[in-house]
Amino acid sequence: MTVEKYRVLVGVHLVLVDGQGRVLLGRRLNTGFGDGLFHVPAGHLEAGESAVAGLIREAREEVGIEIAARDVEFAHVLHSDERVQMFFTVRRWTGPVTNCEPEKCSELGWFEPARLPDEIVGYCRVGIGKVMAGQPFSECGWEPARG
Repeated sequence: MTVEKYRVLVGVHLVLVDGQGRVLLGRRLNTGFGDGLFHVPAGHLEAGESAVAGLIREAREEVGIEIAARDVEFAHVLHSDERVQMFFTVRRWTGPVTNCEPEKCSELGWFEPARLPDEIVGYCRVGIGKVMAGQPFSECGWEPARG
């Protein structure tokens, strides 16, 4: 019997933390997923791209900042259906945070992790909570394992 190999999309998520401990969120617009809801800057890896390289690229494309690879810290992996969502924290960057994709993001804002807006993508809320709690792994959207 041949078993089909599991294929998964990998998302990289930037938990950008300012000097006051707040995280940056953008309100999604015209993306086809979670429009009107807040989410951290994020995107899918491109073919042949490492997780850190993808995160640095997304940060540049979405919020106009430069991040050095040495300043990227792994924080959490959330496995959700056919996706693996990797969360990384960054506390140091260069350049001002700017909404570089106004056609996909209607606003940016800084939020205290304990007081995230109600209008946030569900798995993003879970991921930020796990990051702040120092938990490196979680699953979301799966039926409980039996056994």
